[in-house]
Amino acid sequence: MEEIVDQSLREMRETFASGRTRSVKWRKTQLEAIIEMVKDNEDKMCDVLFQDLGKHSTEAFRDELGFVMRSATTALNCLDKWVVPKKSDLPLLFYPSTGKVISEPYGTVLVLSSWNFPISLSLDPMIGAISAGNTVLLKASELSPNASAFLAKTIPSYLDNKAIKVIEGGPDVATILLKHQWDKIFFTGSPKIGKIIMAAAAEHLTPVTLELGGKCPTIVDHHSVSKDMKIEMLKPMIRSFFGENPKESGCLSRIVTKKHFQRLARLLNDPGVQASIVYGGSMDEEKLYIEPTILLDPPLDSEIMNEEIFGPILPIITLRDIQESIGFIKSKPKPLAIYAFTKDENLKTRILSETSSGSVTFNDVMIQYMCDALPFGGVGESGIGRYHGKYSFECFSHEKAIMEGSLAMDLEARYPPWNSFKLTFLRLAFREAYFKLVLFMLGLKK
Repeated sequence: MEEIVDQSLREMRETFASGRTRSVKWRKTQLEAIIEMVKDNEDKMCDVLFQDLGKHSTEAFRDELGFVMRSATTALNCLDKWVVPKKSDLPLLFYPSTGKVISEPYGTVLVLSSWNFPISLSLDPMIGAISAGNTVLLKASELSPNASAFLAKTIPSYLDNKAIKVIEGGPDVATILLKHQWDKIFFTGSPKIGKIIMAAAAEHLTPVTLELGGKCPTIVDHHSVSKDMKIEMLKPMIRSFFGENPKESGCLSRIVTKKHFQRLARLLNDPGVQASIVYGGSMDEEKLYIEPTILLDPPLDSEIMNEEIFGPILPIITLRDIQESIGFIKSKPKPLAIYAFTKDENLKTRILSETSSGSVTFNDVMIQYMCDALPFGGVGESGIGRYHGKYSFECFSHEKAIMEGSLAMDLEARYPPWNSFKLTFLRLAFREAYFKLVLFMLGLKK
């Protein structure tokens, strides 16, 4: 594997150095190929997602295939606009110089994707990296082996395999990859592993984007519905989604591995948590199935209340006053998202001004993730950096400042020998007090 990584990295660096990936035409060709790949292999992609996660094909299209095609299409349609240098309006102080900002690719990018959305969390960052003109190595998650194998087999058939590569494998492969120097690392996963990624990147001062997730609190305003009514409303809603027997509905994804199933079973078997179950709770280890489960006021110090669940388990915490939800959220690590169902404008204002999170969505959930006109990313323990749409292009680009001066004139006050005239000139110039500066130069102001 060491040799494979070395060879892959060397080939990608040589490809980037050739300048091929900087071409807008090359970038568009790869984006078109991604769209074609998804269209050609929709059934296969749905099959591997069902094998790995038990996802229904409609859910697979909503969360993964459709999302990727939209992302690639947006990049394809907007790329010409994104790559245009941005002219900067320089202060008069710098006349006659001109300034602009150009977006240049970092170089060779490492993308480490996650298992929960194994197609979209692999291809969406890749779309951003390609749009920006980078070469990319994708290490797909070993926890979704069928999806990873599909990507490793299929991507080289559609994309430029000198510039874009896929490697399969577990943590040992990730360790090998992280020993090497990259120009940018993009990681989706847990905060625990994110710290390892960041420490490895620090060895080479490599910039990172970390999508780390965590718990995302949802506030439901008690003025809207009562506690008991809310729970009673949830029960028939679950049945309307998954029927009387969710295990056989075909619409409920299974737990990804036996290890994750056992982790969730351990969380639910905590005596305090078990006592809080008001709906569901049945499990089938052979089928990696956990029934949609509602917990009412589980112990706040329980493990299930202090780690990302990754299962169909919904803890509900009741508070005496909805305003207390602000303090509750602030007592926890900064979340990837906060959701709030309320018509109270004062509460909305307090959530926005008194809490910190990657995003806030009112009166809906998850929809902001699908909207590529908005940046998606965490803050603090929920992540570093942002992506989606143009923000993905920016994520994988270095914005380089360009300034062009003039040989026709220069300011003597910039250079020694120093004197009081030059000091006064500089004081007025830095304050952009141009009228006073003109008077001073004409000898009309001291």
